[in-house]
Amino acid sequence: MKLSFELFFAARYLRARRRQAVIGLVTAISIFGIAAGVAALILALAITNGMRRDVQDRLLGSSAHIDLLRADAKGIRDWQPLVERLGRLPHVVADAPGLYEQVLVARGPRDGGALLKGILPTAEDRISHLEQTVTPTGAFAQLAPEADQDQTHSNAAAGPLPPIILGSDLAETIGAAVGDSVMVISPQGELTPLGIVPKYVRFRLAGIFHSGFYQYDSGMGYIRLADAQRLFAEPDLITVIDFRVDDLYAADRIARTVEQAAGPGFQATSWMEENRELFRALALQRVVTFLILGLIVLVAALNILIALTMMVMEKTRDIAILMSFGVEPAQIRRIFLLQGLLISLLGTALGLVLGYLGAWAGSHYHFIRLSASLYNLDTLPFAPRLADGVLVGLVSIGVALTATLYPSAAAARILPAEALRYE
Repeated sequence: MKLSFELFFAARYLRARRRQAVIGLVTAISIFGIAAGVAALILALAITNGMRRDVQDRLLGSSAHIDLLRADAKGIRDWQPLVERLGRLPHVVADAPGLYEQVLVARGPRDGGALLKGILPTAEDRISHLEQTVTPTGAFAQLAPEADQDQTHSNAAAGPLPPIILGSDLAETIGAAVGDSVMVISPQGELTPLGIVPKYVRFRLAGIFHSGFYQYDSGMGYIRLADAQRLFAEPDLITVIDFRVDDLYAADRIARTVEQAAGPGFQATSWMEENRELFRALALQRVVTFLILGLIVLVAALNILIALTMMVMEKTRDIAILMSFGVEPAQIRRIFLLQGLLISLLGTALGLVLGYLGAWAGSHYHFIRLSASLYNLDTLPFAPRLADGVLVGLVSIGVALTATLYPSAAAARILPAEALRYE
């Protein structure tokens, strides 16, 4: 007999009315249990993929692939020739100097700490996507160097205030809007007879950026490189040279090349090194999520075992009659294996459809909001992948088929004479 014989009986047993309604209920629970487990796994894996994708995109949109600093943290002097030389290295597609300093930004009685970075906007735009996140349009260009810019002293009322761009959460914290005057307080103060006095400099809030990454939106600000050097009393000094490379996943290897080319005393770090723990935690979260939600599929598989075991008990007479007509035990075994396969296929297909529909809706409508201060993201991201569906489907069907081994073997061991003795 051909396989269609076993499949015919498997499908007939699955949809036939039974004397024991509880078997049909358990079968339905098995199908919907597998569907729930598969859908939950698809949604959970889509969320972990989305979080990894969004965190990576926003990190790289707000920072460089490679940072080069002095190992002694004293800053880089005579940096122009070094930047020009390193910018010609293989795989380096862009470079930008920067000067970092921790400051306090205040407006009236409200203040907040910020990491202020002095930049050259033309170079910075090749490194990050900062300009695309700044409002109003054109504010980023105001950070371009001006030859006639007066020195930024706190009492310099003769000229316009120098521009500054702050993160959206930081601006909200201090209650500042575009066009407002904000006070920047630098710990790199001036020496007076009373000791070192912090330097107070007023800036005009030219724009506000929103990267969607809380760490940057709540604690970053940008000013002109020349203004930063005057504010921190460090003429012709930068603290970092940022690089963008043509292969971001080879950033570790390229960072070593940049470090060697820079010479002794320099240290290069890649975005992968700086965020290694974060992405390791996301990978671990993915594994733990798969294992925990996979228990739903396991419970549904146990329901399949119960349903098929009860069905074997109900169909003992039918099985004995079939075997008395010459049906082999292996064919009986395949009937119940195929029945378990049909249950798992129905549940898995339904779960995949529900899971991918839910992930698609979540990725398009962003209806789940997050606290950016806790998760660094303001919406729950979804990034469904076809490979995840294949993996979840194979695991689901494999677990379900494993659950059919015992009842199908029990059905194949039925002895026709014993089963029909009292009929």
